[in-house]
Amino acid sequence: MYDSNGLNEECGVFGIWNHPESAQLTYMGLHSLQHRGQEGAGIVCSNGEVLKGERGLGLLTDAISDTQMESFKTYQHAIGHVRYATSGNKGIENIQPFLYHFYDMSVAVCHNGNLINAQSLKKSLEHQGSIFHSSSDTEVIMHLIRRSKAPTFEDAFQESLRKIKGGFTFAVLTKDALYGAVDPNAIRPLAVGKMKNGSYIIASETCAIDVLGAEFVRDIHAGEYVVINDDGIRVESYTRHTTTAISAMEYIYFARPDSTIAGKNVHAVRKQSGKQLAKESPASNADMVIGVPNSSLSAASGYAEESRLPYEMGLVKNQYVARTFIQPTQELREQGVRVKLSAVKDIVYDKNIVLVDDSIVRGTTSKRIVQMLKDAGAKEVHVRIASPEFMFPSFYGIDVSTTAELISSNKSPEEISDYIGADSLAYLTVEGLIDSIGLDCDAPYSGLCVESFTGDYPAGLYDYEQDYVAHLSERQKAYLANHQQYFDREGNLNV
Repeated sequence: MYDSNGLNEECGVFGIWNHPESAQLTYMGLHSLQHRGQEGAGIVCSNGEVLKGERGLGLLTDAISDTQMESFKTYQHAIGHVRYATSGNKGIENIQPFLYHFYDMSVAVCHNGNLINAQSLKKSLEHQGSIFHSSSDTEVIMHLIRRSKAPTFEDAFQESLRKIKGGFTFAVLTKDALYGAVDPNAIRPLAVGKMKNGSYIIASETCAIDVLGAEFVRDIHAGEYVVINDDGIRVESYTRHTTTAISAMEYIYFARPDSTIAGKNVHAVRKQSGKQLAKESPASNADMVIGVPNSSLSAASGYAEESRLPYEMGLVKNQYVARTFIQPTQELREQGVRVKLSAVKDIVYDKNIVLVDDSIVRGTTSKRIVQMLKDAGAKEVHVRIASPEFMFPSFYGIDVSTTAELISSNKSPEEISDYIGADSLAYLTVEGLIDSIGLDCDAPYSGLCVESFTGDYPAGLYDYEQDYVAHLSERQKAYLANHQQYFDREGNLNV
């Protein structure tokens, strides 16, 4: 989806143990995860005795300089993070990894996702005397670890993981080991890779493993954590209360198309979603199919292939304009969209177009793109969305956490079609999405977290529940009352 007012990426974590060029490899790994966060980046390295960190605002290339990278030359272990703020403000104090120096040890920690009981935990910890230096929920786990009475760091880590709730992955570095952990639903992905020299890697996506020429070893599953040290690698479970619910948005939007999540290639899933969308919602009089760059191109190619229509490049994205392109007036904001995205007039002129996008969140940019195509001479624009209606807030690491932000929470597809100026609008069904991803997992919704489409939150809501319930729209309430016709209490389809 191309939408400066839509979804924003989560964060990306990376870690490597026992490599002489650990910092440089971490930098390269983070670069391949840059799509997951562009507000800040950081790296913490260890030489087996000392932990040292560098961090900064902006893209990785701006956040960490060559001079800073030179200071890491003699370090063999590292973790790194690219950040998009889903919790906390955007200041330097919230850029991860966080590095703590205690009297008995040093620890670095970073995470992807959102802790939905962070505020409750912070309040409790502050009553016990804890002082927080950031507004990020990541800091909570370090306070839990240090307050634990467990005999070892690993035991304290396990205990702390059992107390936090939400969708998350963690990367933690001490002088003795590298740890990676995944929430009890595996909402957020974490993969393990192995370098040719025997060094192990953890990363939010497999593309960061592939870019280093490493071998994929395995995914870290729901409720698991991995320990990597000089003795090798060990995977443990910190809870038995697990239900796999991988975020469907990883496949739809967040992950790079060359990444593989739970054995499913992201590009292949998106293409299949496009094919399924064409079956469910064909456009009979269309001349061509175009996709919104970049994450919708795979779905658009699938739609075109299934429809036996030409797949054309009707929109071009300027790759060199920063996503933070914000202007003070509406007129300049409109120009900003055109600077980032432009219609290919000679292709779309006098044509009936199927415009495939991955989602509609607020609708403002969809409206601009439809208008742009019509200004370029398109006769009709039929919008097809390769995911279900984004009707409910997400609290597990996407920056859409209020009903008011979601156009589908109050408007029907017909009303949204009118609002964005499309000649028709149709979405992929929840059933179609589940089938397209095809995890074939014996869990609710076939092992997927589809909370934004169904209002079912596998990890619960905790601190967000009261406000969420209070602000449910009439359309959301009607959906929740009605959708039990289609899904049983375990989230399995009633066919």
